[in-house]
This record gives sequence, C-alpha cells and structure tokens, in this order.
Amino acid sequence: MKKAILYSAMALATTMGMSSCGDDFLLIDPAGSVSEGTLTNDQGIDFVLTGAYASLNGMIGSPWSNPGNSLSNIVFGDVVGADANKGSTAGDQSDWTMLETYSFTSANSYIRDKWGAIYEAVKRCNNVMSMVQKGGDAITNPDLIIGQAQFIKSLWLFEGIRMYGAAIPYVSVEDYQANVDPQVSNVDESGNYVYIWDKVVADLQDAIAKLPNDWTATGEFGRANKWMAKALLGKVYLYWSSPYNGTNGTADHWADAKAQFAEVINSGVDAKGQKYKLANTYEELFHAATGDWTGESVIDCQMTLDGSNQLPNGVNANYYIGFVSGDNPGGGWGFYQPTSDFVNSFLVDADGLPAANYQSVPALTLTKLVDEGLETEHTDVVSDLATPTDPRLDVTVARFGVPMLDWGSTPDATWIRSFANGGPYLSKKQQIRRDERGANSLTNIPISSTLNYHYMRLADVYLMYAECAIHDGDLSTALEYINKVRARAANGFIKAEAGITKANYTLDDKVNGKTVEGAAANYRIGLYKSFGSADEAKTALMRERRAEFGMEGGHWYDLARWGNIADELNKFIAFEMSSTGGQKSKYVFGYNSKMVTFPIPESEIQTAEGRFVQNPNWK
Repeated sequence: MKKAILYSAMALATTMGMSSCGDDFLLIDPAGSVSEGTLTNDQGIDFVLTGAYASLNGMIGSPWSNPGNSLSNIVFGDVVGADANKGSTAGDQSDWTMLETYSFTSANSYIRDKWGAIYEAVKRCNNVMSMVQKGGDAITNPDLIIGQAQFIKSLWLFEGIRMYGAAIPYVSVEDYQANVDPQVSNVDESGNYVYIWDKVVADLQDAIAKLPNDWTATGEFGRANKWMAKALLGKVYLYWSSPYNGTNGTADHWADAKAQFAEVINSGVDAKGQKYKLANTYEELFHAATGDWTGESVIDCQMTLDGSNQLPNGVNANYYIGFVSGDNPGGGWGFYQPTSDFVNSFLVDADGLPAANYQSVPALTLTKLVDEGLETEHTDVVSDLATPTDPRLDVTVARFGVPMLDWGSTPDATWIRSFANGGPYLSKKQQIRRDERGANSLTNIPISSTLNYHYMRLADVYLMYAECAIHDGDLSTALEYINKVRARAANGFIKAEAGITKANYTLDDKVNGKTVEGAAANYRIGLYKSFGSADEAKTALMRERRAEFGMEGGHWYDLARWGNIADELNKFIAFEMSSTGGQKSKYVFGYNSKMVTFPIPESEIQTAEGRFVQNPNWK
C-alpha cells in the first residue's frame, strides 16, 4: 500500500538557480538562469513547480550547522519542546543552546532562518502561480498546477503560523507580481494585527477543489492529492481552535476540523488510490525498506539518493547529526540526544498504560553490566532495561544494551560525545541503517538515504480526531481512536540478538493477552478501558501524542497550542535538574507562559520599514 508523498527534487531547484535571499526574505528574486518566457509552457511550469516541491527540504545553510530551517522541526519541536537535548558540547552552536535553555531572543539565527525557509517557499509557489497566469492557453491544465502550488504554500504558511503566530505576512500572487518590498504588513491601518488563518484556509479549500483524488492516471505518485490538503486543512482548523493564550486570533472551528478528519479517515486515499491505514508495526515506519509505502503516511517528504552529491537529498539530513563521529557505526556529530524526561515518559503501570508519576520516580539511569561476560564487549554500562516501558521507547531512543538498528552492536559510553551536555541517550527513530547507506556516503558517515520524513501520518489524524471528540464530550469515540494507536504499538518490539543483548526480557502484551519472549528489554502495553472525564481523556491524549510522535518535531507545538506549555516545561526543567547530573546548571531561565510563539526575527522587523510589528508575546 502506497501513500501520497511530496517529491523533493533539490537538484532541479539548484539547476534553476533559485537561492535564498539573505536576511530580507520577502524580496523578489529573479526566476533564475532560465528566462521566464522559456518557462511559460507545460514543461517549463512543471520545472518551476518541481522547485516549489524542493522547498520541502529546507533551503538555507548546512543541515547540520543549522537544522532549524527544515520541516523536521528537531530544533523547535523537540529540543525546545523537552524531548531532546541539543547534545554535542556546551560551546557548540550557541544559538541552538539559547533555544535549548529558553534564553533565546528575536535575534536568534535559527528563528531567522526558519522564517527564511518559509518565505522562500512562498515565493516559489507564488512564482509558479504567476507564470501559469502568464502562460495562458499554453498551459494545458492550469488548475492542477495551481492546486499543487497552493497546497505547498499553505503547508509552509501553516509552519509560519505555528512558529510565529497567525499575525504574519500573507503574500498573495498579486503582491508577488507587484514587486513591492516589503510587500505586505502584519497590521492594518489602525495598528491591529492581521491574522492569516482565513487566507490559508481559503487557499487549502481552493487546492482541494483543484487537486485530483489520486494520481493513478499519470503514475506521478510523488504529487499532492486532495486528501493531503483535506488533512492539512483539518490541522489548520484544529490549531485555529486551540487555546494558546488569547493572542493568536483563535476561533471555534472544532466542528470544521472534525469534519475534515472524519472524511480523511473514512474515505481518504493515497496517490495510488488506496485507502489510508495504519502500518502493521511502529518500527517499520522508520526503515527505508518498509516505511515509504505502508499506507499510513498522509504527507511525506520523499527522499532520493543523488550519486553526484555526498549530501542527502532531503530533510533527513538533520537527523544524521545525532550520531557520534569516529569509529562508531554511522558517524555523526553528537547532537540531538533524547532527554531523561522524555525517556521516563515511556514508563508504564501494571496495566501497560502511561505511568502517572513518571516525573516523581528516578530516571531510568545507567547501571553496571557485569554478567554473562558482556562487559568487555559493551564497555561497562547499560541502561535500566528491566523496568517495563512502552515498546515504542526503543524504536525512538538508542539505549545502552539495546541493538542499534542493524549495526550489529548496541551503543556504549564511547558513543556519547558529552554526557554532561547531552545525557546518556541517542536518537534512533530517524537514524538510518547499514542497509540504507548510499554508495556516495562518506567514510563512517551514512550521509545519504532514501528514508522518508513523515510530516503527517494517519496516526496523527486519528489522535486529532480524538481531540475533537473530547472537545465535543464524545469520550467513547476518543477512547476508540486513542486505543487504535496504542493497539498498533503491541504488534512489534525490539528483539534481543544473540551475542549482543541478553534474551531474558519479554513483551507483556495486555492488548492481546499474551507474553512474548525474546525482547531486548522489558516492554508492556495495554489499552484504556474508559475515560471518566474530559480531563482524563485529554491527559491520555497528551501522553499518547508524545509517545507516538516523540522525536518527530511536534511536542513544543502541541504544548503551545494546548495552553499548558509553561507548566509542562517548568516541570521538565525541575526533573532534568534533579535527575541528570550534567543538566543541573543548564536551565538558568524558567519558561514564560507567553512563549507560545517564537518572535518574528528582529532583522525582518528592522528591514520592513515599520510594516512588521512584533507578535504580542514578544513586544
């Protein structure tokens, strides 16, 4: 079963000469080295549209020196959102450290470059639509081209909304054609913020009308279809309706969100016309050989190998920084390490449900491994593998003593670049396997892979639908869809490997009522029986989203829109400081409840000649 994907072709974008535009990201750039007149036909327009799709890679800076600009959101969603430490060494990437420690300002380069990626993509999409208009009768199917450009533009503007708030510039095709810099303001003539929710919704509705149900007629399965746009529209409605703190132009669109999700669940199909479904196992989603066409991915960034370039052709480049350089499998730079708080959040109770007190018990700390003669093979440390956890933990996090994908070993102490700065864990879910390495990979660095980036999965749609049901007081529907996601987690687990791990652990599968031998650690998973209140259901939803989508760049955005971000992140700070020795001096600042958006980059405000006003949380 194959999903609808977004095909990212950076090589074509480079050929066209499209580039970033410095700090002023709303400036108009020339179309590139190819004349506009040459491109205003079917072949030329498709060439330019490919450049718009290529924006989904992120386009500014090296993926490991500044990973903040891409859709992966590892910097903002994971590190600011408490799922990951920055890692590496204390002095490396100071602007990232300031984000990690909540001491960032509007001058932060990561925040600036994310803005740049968003508006470079908007520019590319507007260029496509402008050229379609100029092409007139020379364009065979203008609506089909415009629908795709509108979808990509809406996706990026949604990224802008959830980063900086909804009072950001909406650059229309007409603004683009006017070539006025700066083109638009984020306030009206009376100084009131202009929120762009409705404009993004209108573009997505128009895209839905223009996009095909699937791409079986042409076999171009890497293009957007209407179901992708419907799912994204539902997510926009959900964010528009979410609490925040009253400063993001929110409104009640719960019913609209729920309707879109219901359509996607009941009737949605991928680019091959096949109905969406959950993948059989959680682990297969994150293996290039099995994860690309499981049927679960609603919106993916499709990766390809480019034999002429040692860089990976896609946003998955961001994840390679999580490996450690040297002789360890994979190589890398030692960034992006899971926090102790995140690891502890996978603790379960006797029923296999998320442990309510995971922050009031000790972290899953390191212990000596002194039996079975393995201490010489794995140095002298191993994680606490006996305490039962959700099996998704070891798909997501690399713990000592658990097999590291197909590298034929488990991590040991030498894999950690700096315990004091990053803690005892490594990222795992998005890291590539030995069998995925491209022929062009550098020595010890698997820097190219076809591993896709899943921007939105059906599990996400299920849980957002459950969230809408909770809002409506329909707790039985919420229970059904939360349990659908949990039940899938019981279908697989990381297995012990002879000569690498001990084989005396089990999966306590309370979903299906059985115990399975041969696990790499003790796992336990169960289903909720009922929810006694909306608050109980929402707590379960929050925990489920973190477990299911951990280290996928989303946790900060969830906390921000739920309106409980300061409480949650300050509890995280307290836990990290009490449980992880090296982290105790890191968090000088607490988390401010107004920080539900990031600031508009100061450089943009300075160059906008008074047309941009900082968002209300950062004035």
